[in-house]
Amino acid sequence: MLSKRVIPCLDVRAGRLTKGIRFAGNEDIGDPVESARRYYEEGADEIVFYDITASAEDRGIFLDVVERVAEQIFIPFSVGGGIASVADMRAVLVAGAEKVSINSAAVKNPQLISEGAAAFGVQAIVVGMDVLRVPVCETIPSGYEIVIHGGRKRMGLDAIAWARRCEELGAGELCVNSIDADGTRDGYELTLTRAIADAVNIPVIASGGAGNPEHMYEAVSTGGASAALIASIVHYGQYSIRDCKEHMAARGAKVRLTW
Repeated sequence: MLSKRVIPCLDVRAGRLTKGIRFAGNEDIGDPVESARRYYEEGADEIVFYDITASAEDRGIFLDVVERVAEQIFIPFSVGGGIASVADMRAVLVAGAEKVSINSAAVKNPQLISEGAAAFGVQAIVVGMDVLRVPVCETIPSGYEIVIHGGRKRMGLDAIAWARRCEELGAGELCVNSIDADGTRDGYELTLTRAIADAVNIPVIASGGAGNPEHMYEAVSTGGASAALIASIVHYGQYSIRDCKEHMAARGAKVRLTW
């Protein structure tokens, strides 16, 4: 059985680490490169960077940050935000990232998933899914709708159907973020995570809502996720990566311990 991964998520705006709740009220909380280095040293399995306003502002990715991170950490990291073409993907990978994460651009142009997988391999293509809980209807039978542009635009697209489509097109991994849970620290949206994990045969990363290590254990057990994405609980020093992994291991999850 593969180890369950612990993945700190660093949201970046104007080159600075930022954090908000339900995609709003973001505040500056430091240097993303310094934070990435600390999480790497603490035992993170991977790191995710999102340029949270790149898509909404219709601008390119922060390659200077990517290059600085690649000089400081020696674990896989992925980068998302503002990636809208194979050329954008190539620039991020050349700058030092192992994976690219596409979200809004993939919804608007699904063939971008296939083009990226063909150019760089499925292992390099992560599709991020920002999901909003909505009333069940004919077009959204699961009750979960895809939204884009940092939660600003609803798409009328069912999240489960979109997850299956992403796998068919060549995504190597899905990062499923619940907007309803994001930043609340009340726990992951386990019903959503499990529904998508059961619908596809590729790894699913649970994102949005981690408040303690038990929530992370729930994500990889009850939620069926391959990895737990975390932000606030480590950014604000409530827990370390080691705290999280030791708790998950004590509860019976297989995690990589490096100390």
